[in-house]
Amino acid sequence: MSNNDILLSEAIPQDLIDKVDRAAARLEKPRNQIVREALADWVMQEDHRFQLTREALDDVDAGRVIDHQAVEAWAASLATDSPQPPPYK
Repeated sequence: MSNNDILLSEAIPQDLIDKVDRAAARLEKPRNQIVREALADWVMQEDHRFQLTREALDDVDAGRVIDHQAVEAWAASLATDSPQPPPYK
């Protein structure tokens, strides 16, 4: 642990600990490393989701949207012998 590290304590269900322990054994890594990596990956994924959501909302605010009926027609065409190209704005 470095000077910048903070020790967290959290009650974890036994079944989840068992899964982490199995993954740690498979990967030949200590449990704490698996937990640290999983937390870091989750935070990165959540940051990415948040950024995508902001971008989507910015598109809506700017009027960059696709008509719902056009999307439905495209989706329905996917089950045919002549699928349409996806609708773009």
